[in-house]
Parts: sequence; structure tokens; C-alpha cells
Amino acid sequence: MEVPGFHPPVPFPRTILKHSLSTPAVVDHHSLNSVDGDLEDDPFFDAEEEPYREDVISSVGEVKKMAEEAAKERMAQRQLMAVEELVQSERNYLKMLHITTITIRSNLQKLQPPLVNLDSMFLYLGGLIDVSSRFLSLLDQKHKESGELITLEALCDSFLSLSSEIEAAYKEYLANYNRVIEVENSYKEKEALWNQIVEVIKTSAPEVNASSLSFFLVMPVQRIARYPLLLQTILKHTDTRHPAYSLLEQTGHAAIAINCRINEYKRFREVADKYKKSETLSIIDKINRLNSHSIAKKTARLGQFIKHETGMVPKLVDEEFDGLEGFFSILEHAILQLLDNVEQYLHHLQRFLNCRTEEFDLDMDGEKAPICYKEITSGLRLWILPVFEERMKDLIHKPLCALRDLLVGPRNLIRKRLHKLLDYEVIEGKTSLSYEEQSIANTYRTMNTLLLNELPKFNGLALQMIWSMLGTFSCLHKDLASDLEQLFQSFTQQLPHSSLDAGAFWEWAEKAVLEGARALDALAQSTEETLLAPDSRPLNASAQQGLQELMVKHGSDKIYQVTGAVVGGRELNLTLAKGELVAVLGYADTRGDRRRWLVDAGGRRGYAPANKLSRYHQAEEKPPPSPHLRLPRGAGIVRRHSDTTDSPRAMAMAATFSQPCFQVYAAYSFTARGNHEVSVVAGQPVRVLEPHDKRGNPEWSLVEGHDRQRGYVPSNYLAVAPAANAVTTKRPSC
Repeated sequence: MEVPGFHPPVPFPRTILKHSLSTPAVVDHHSLNSVDGDLEDDPFFDAEEEPYREDVISSVGEVKKMAEEAAKERMAQRQLMAVEELVQSERNYLKMLHITTITIRSNLQKLQPPLVNLDSMFLYLGGLIDVSSRFLSLLDQKHKESGELITLEALCDSFLSLSSEIEAAYKEYLANYNRVIEVENSYKEKEALWNQIVEVIKTSAPEVNASSLSFFLVMPVQRIARYPLLLQTILKHTDTRHPAYSLLEQTGHAAIAINCRINEYKRFREVADKYKKSETLSIIDKINRLNSHSIAKKTARLGQFIKHETGMVPKLVDEEFDGLEGFFSILEHAILQLLDNVEQYLHHLQRFLNCRTEEFDLDMDGEKAPICYKEITSGLRLWILPVFEERMKDLIHKPLCALRDLLVGPRNLIRKRLHKLLDYEVIEGKTSLSYEEQSIANTYRTMNTLLLNELPKFNGLALQMIWSMLGTFSCLHKDLASDLEQLFQSFTQQLPHSSLDAGAFWEWAEKAVLEGARALDALAQSTEETLLAPDSRPLNASAQQGLQELMVKHGSDKIYQVTGAVVGGRELNLTLAKGELVAVLGYADTRGDRRRWLVDAGGRRGYAPANKLSRYHQAEEKPPPSPHLRLPRGAGIVRRHSDTTDSPRAMAMAATFSQPCFQVYAAYSFTARGNHEVSVVAGQPVRVLEPHDKRGNPEWSLVEGHDRQRGYVPSNYLAVAPAANAVTTKRPSC
């Protein structure tokens, strides 16, 4: 029996076997194209079996196609899983933020006593929740519109549209994160308090099993750094021929750039927080901080500054920064001046409210005008002006105080930038820098860049606030005028001149206002002259001795008297009392300001305002006027031809009439109310030195008592009576 013929089995090529045992993903075109050569070289290959070669090649093509399809399917699955991971992790992240801000924060706020700085730990979380919610909302909206799974185009478009908001929200939170850690560490120092906080956290989020606040508050720090990793994972499993590949690549680069800018902003904020603080150190603390390094650094700065001032080394000029710093200085001066004016305004308003003129009984019950004025004044003081004052404090004064406090940080940064600039100029010309010198250069560049970026924003916002407060100030006065008009309308018919027509009324009002202004101006001028008048009271022994010393050292033409109290608020300014004598050494300060004079106050030297100094004129020693009886020249003396003024008779008569005939007594007792007055008792003899005060007012007299004390007493408290030892002498006859 013959065995039926059949073709011998074709051995499977080694190349095909090798690739079939491996994963289809590694099959490449080079391996498959080499099949022809492998078959020809194979010892089992027979040319007669050529028809079977085509079958082998077709099977290899099918394997290649299946491998490519499997690879694409696996890549698509991994891409889908990466997208799903990004979206699902974003939802879980948003859920944890809600638990942190709503549940945990509200429960911590219930603790007693309240936690200090608790709200500062949750700053900017609201912005993170908002931007994360908007991101998920955009994805859900695009998913509903398409009805399919979230596409790469939808994911990339949503992220890129919110990139600026994401950066703004996260950079503020990350810049404040160090402050969050400091507050949490302060809680950990108190064991009982920290145990309560941990208990609240575990109760609020039992499914998380967290034991600290940082477990939740570190999530935004981790999330912003995870966006580039997730996007790179999606990009890794996306075919380069995919239509959204370039957009996905752009989104990944945008996420990396956001992280870089946030890190740079955080570094700037750390530098700003380090140098903008104002430290109040005692002399001992400053001495303790001195070391060889700090002394060398300050010496180098001083040397560089001296070189600048002497012109030995040119300064490093930055016109952009100089312009910003000059505008900031103008704003700073304007804010401080405006705040001072507002405080003076409120002070005068409070003094006006304290002056309750309507409570005085002027005994004018029968007249309508005083009654109307009294009612109007009561309404002003009790209702209108107090409300106006509170609105001024809330809308003008408090914002100005807050703006003044904000000026401290930029001013300190500008000063520190100058110090770092001096350090930078020393090492600028070097070709190679050490690690410490490179740190100095980086610090200066960072501070300079920070000020160039942030100072224009601060100047703009400060200027905007000033204009806003000035507008608010005008609106407040407009409301005040409306309230006053409404108050006056109820008394219009009862006030005088209400029957006049509009022209006559305004003419009368203008005339009355001008007369009142002139009277007020005259009163202010007389008051100023009175207050600034030099003190002409007699000098005591110590003041007289000080005057003599000043005159010996500087001469009488340099002696000036202080016309008003001087408080030394600035550096090198003296604090002087009214009436104190000083010697002027210079009529300007070191900057050429003639409003500040250099004076010697008897050992103390410093500056005093020129407008509070007037030349001192020492009164000449003259016999004080006395109420003693005086004889006219030649009266009571009859000259003989043989008599002369030197005759014994004339001298005896002159001695007789030189005895006082009258004596001044205190008719009533008087108690001194100040240092310039003197106390007397009724019947006490006194000696009148001046029958008026230093302004020529005869209502007060300068007297001297038996104890040699001098001072002023009312002139109507004095009386003149004949002296007990008066000698009555008849006029001799011829």
C-alpha cells in the first residue's frame, strides 16, 4: 500500500519564531522585511516550494498588523487610565479641600478659648477650591456636550483656559505655607491644646485617619507639583500622530512653567519677608550681634559709600528703580501728611463737640433766635456730627492708618536694597566669585527684580486708595451738608432774616460771615501775639547765672529767648521750655535749612525751630514805681540868697521829705494760682514794683512782700493808707 504523497512540512523561520514568542509591540519593520533573506539562507529552504512562501509572508503581515493594533489598544487604555486618574484625583482633592475648610475649620473655631491665628492657616484655600471647581465644571460640561469620554482636546483646553487663575491661586497659598507651618508648630508647643486639635481632626474626618492639620494643608503643595507628572504620563501614552499631541505637549509645558514661576515667586516672597521686618533692638542686642563677619561687611559698605560721596567710584545707576523709588517717596510723604491732617481735623471736631454752648443759660428765654440756635446746636452735637465723626474714622482714618503701616515693608526693602547694592558693587568687577559672593549677587538681583516688579503695583494701588479716600471725604461732607440743610429747614421760619428775599439774604449772610471772619482773624492774631510774647518775668538766681554764663561765652547779641514750648521730636532737636534762654550758634542746620537753628542751652547743644526764638532784651535796672508821695521839684524848699543845695538846712529838709507818707496794703486776701502770682493776706504791707503787668494791663500789679517774694496780684485788692511813721512838716515861711 502506497503512502499518499504530501508536501513535507515547511519549517517556521527562526525570525518569525523569535518575534512570535515576544510581545507584538517589539515587532518592527526591519525584522519583518528580513524574512526573505532568512528564507533564502535557511538550509531547509527549497526553491520548489516557492508557492508556500507567499502564505508565510501573508501570515507575517497579519501578525504585524495584529501587533500594531494591540499596541495601539494598550496605549489607548493606558492613556484613558491616565486621564481618568487626573480627573478622579482632582475630584478627591476638591473633596478634601471642602472637608478642610468647612468641617475641620468650623469645628476648630468652636474650641474655647479660641485658637490664635487660626484663620491665617486657611488663607487662600477659597481660591483653590474655586479654581478646582471651575476646572471640573469645564470638563463635565464638555463631556455632556460630546456624550463621550473626556477627550484630550477638552482636557487641554480646560487646563490652558484656567492656567492664569491656577497660578494666581496657588502662588499665594504656597508663599503663605511657611506661615501655616509656624502656626501649627506654635499649637504643638502646648500639649493639651494640640491633643484637642488632633481629636477634632479625627472626629471631623474619620475615614482619612489624619493626626495633624498639615496632612490636609500640604495637599495644595503636592497637587500643583503633580499636574506636570500626570500630563507627562498622558503624553507618554499618546501617539505622536494623534491630532491632540501638540496641544497636550503645550499643556505639559504650561504646567511646568506654572510651577517654575510659583517657585520663583515663593523665593521672592521669602526674601521680602526676611528683609522687610522692622526689628527693635536694644544697644546690648546690637552689640551681641557684632562679630568679625558683620564688622567686615559694614566696613566694606562704609568704604564704598565714602568712595561714592567723594567721587572716587561711580555709582551703579538704575534709572527705572530711581524713578519708582522717587514716586514712592512722594506717595509716602503725601500719605503721612494726609493722615496728620485727618487726625488734626478729628481732634478739632472732638473739641467742638466737647464745647457744649447750648447747655449755658444765657437768660434769653423770651427770644426766638437763641432758642433756635440752641436747638440747632443740640442736633449737631448729639446726632449729626457724632455720626459724621464715626464715618470719618471708619472710611478715612482707619484705611489711612493701614496704608501707613504698609509703607514700612517697601521702605525697609528699599533701604536693604541700597545695602546689598553696596555689597554688589564691591564684587561686580570680579571674574570668578566664591559661593558667598555669588549668594550676595543673587540676593541683590532678587531684591532688585522684586522691587521692579512689585513697587509699581504698590504705587498704583496706594495712589488709587488715596484718590478713593479723597472722593469719600468729599462725599462725607456732601452728606453732612444735606443733613445740615434738612435740620435747618425745620427752623427756617423761626430764624431772623427769614423774610428777606434770596439776594438780600445772601448779601446779609456774606456780610455776617466776613465780619465774623475778621473778628476771628483779629482774635487769632492777638492770641498769637500774646502766646509768642517773650516772658519778661524776673529771672531767678539759677536762670540769672545761666544767662551770665551764656553772655560770657557767646556775647549778649547771641542771646535768644524761647517763645513757646519746643518738643525735640527729630534727631539732635532740643526740648526747651517757654521762657528758657539760649545762645544761637548757627542760623541753619547742616543741610542749609534756615528753619532750624543750632543753639546752646547752657551745656546742651542741638537744633530749635527759628520761629520760636526771639532776641532777648534784658531790662535795665531802674527804681520801680512806687505809690509813695513825691514832691514836685522845689516844692517845700524856700531858697535864701545865702542857701545852696549843699547847705545843711536843705539836706535836712530833703531827708525829712524823703520819708514815705503813704503805705500800700493788701485790702483782701489773695491766693496765688501759678508761679507768676504771689499770695497775700489782708492787711499785709507790700511794695508795688510795677502798677501793671508785662502787657501794660493795669488790672494786675507786680508787688513784693515782706519775705522778698515777688509776683502779680489784682490791683483792686490793694489799698493805700497813710504811713505810721510819716512826718508832718510845715512849709517854712519866707
